[in-house]
Amino acid sequence: MVRKIKKKPTLTKKQAEKDLKEKLNMFDKLPDECTTCCAPFDKLNRDMVNSWNVVVRTRENVVRLYCPPCWEHAVSILESLTEKK
Repeated sequence: MVRKIKKKPTLTKKQAEKDLKEKLNMFDKLPDECTTCCAPFDKLNRDMVNSWNVVVRTRENVVRLYCPPCWEHAVSILESLTEKK
């Protein structure tokens, strides 16, 4: 008996191009400063690009940018809330 293995559906070329276009359009919405503390963000500084965190909400069409100290503070708040529960 020979059984066929079902493959996961792959993205078609058109779907992949559409996804890429959507992501590039969201990149244009990247702010120039931290969303919480307004620290300046330099898109050309490789260290900043690697250390800062970006949160993308595709449904709301919003891009938020967080500096490392603000991100660590938010993570610590979330950890303390999960510990309480």
